[in-house]
Amino acid sequence: MGKVTVIVGGQYGDEGKGSIVDFLTQKADIVARCQGGNNAGHTVVIGNKSYKFHLIPSGILHKNKLNIIGNGTVIDPEVLCNEIRQLEQEGVKITDKNLVISSNAHVIQEKHKEEDIKTGSKIGTTGRGIGPCYKDKINRTGIKIYDYLNQNSDKQNFDCIKKLKPLVKDTSFVVNKLLGAGKNLLIEGAQGSLLDIDHGTYPYVTSSNSTAGGACTGLGIGPTKINDVIGIFKAYVTRVGEGSFITELGNYNQCKNENKDEVLNKSDIAKANSGDGYTQGKMLRKQGNEYGTTTGRPRRCGWFDLVAAKYAVMLNGLSMIVLTKLDVLSNFETLNVCVAYEYNNKKLEDFPLQAEILEKCKPIYEKLPGWKEDLTQIKRYDKLPENAKKYIQYLEQKLGVPIFIVSVGPGRDQTIVME
Repeated sequence: MGKVTVIVGGQYGDEGKGSIVDFLTQKADIVARCQGGNNAGHTVVIGNKSYKFHLIPSGILHKNKLNIIGNGTVIDPEVLCNEIRQLEQEGVKITDKNLVISSNAHVIQEKHKEEDIKTGSKIGTTGRGIGPCYKDKINRTGIKIYDYLNQNSDKQNFDCIKKLKPLVKDTSFVVNKLLGAGKNLLIEGAQGSLLDIDHGTYPYVTSSNSTAGGACTGLGIGPTKINDVIGIFKAYVTRVGEGSFITELGNYNQCKNENKDEVLNKSDIAKANSGDGYTQGKMLRKQGNEYGTTTGRPRRCGWFDLVAAKYAVMLNGLSMIVLTKLDVLSNFETLNVCVAYEYNNKKLEDFPLQAEILEKCKPIYEKLPGWKEDLTQIKRYDKLPENAKKYIQYLEQKLGVPIFIVSVGPGRDQTIVME
């Protein structure tokens, strides 16, 4: 039996799952998406070239890998066709040998996008029809991609249908037969654990199960087949749109109106190190290029939140952790880590599940020393600054799960495997 590894985001999405999946794909035969739609943007950097994906798994850039878009996803056919065209322009030929689509995946229709634009702004959705499509799926009024591609309609794009039809398969049988033949599967979760429809910061959540359990239902494999669940965490926290964010630096309106092209200068760094919250958030945003792959929206930034991270560890049963974007913390003299919340003069160590409580919580911080060194060219853990190593060790000890990879940049060659 092949090995199954599930990759999940441990925070609010945008944790760097795409680049880590790309790195881990080397040991996989199959790479699969199990939930979400084209609201999930991820970027993979190879050399000087950036590839942006919204639907197709990151494994498509590797030869001799089968990529699967599972039944738990929702698909905008035009977006998927455009991604295929872009890949083929880059010399990546798409056939059913390297990409298959579940016949049971539901289709995002124009009416879904129109509804999302009208109603979705209240909770910070991307306006791409994801929620309304899932709503129709639950109401049993949706259209599966197999049916969509076999309908006769003048409105449909013939070239797109022609391109997608050969890729549509009964993927639950495909993946289970390959596992039985000893092939290894890497499942690429979308969004993050704190955006899970059941366990996230409702109503500011996505419309699918973005925790590890969604991998089974969204791909058609049994839970006993999963060997490892790897959680991806940024070395700090980001969030797009509205919703509670306990460790946020600055506020949502400041972030929303920020000039993306403004360059960080020495006075900004000095102001951040003097303790100015908004400038600290701005510094994380600029150093980390924290602007959405899908929407281009500035991401809200804050310090690492251990309360929320421990909740994600528990929900997913994490066996390993990847810590991304450690390089972004360079130039901070002091790093804050949230170890508990204060609510009505009480100390909370468990993540509150009620929105009205969460909104009134304040962070309780422990301080760690920062570093000034540039980490982006470092290839080995023992070459990291002492304070960077102490930061990693501190998080690992507090979370109780081994950190086995640290990334210091978006490139394949900026991934440090812990010894």
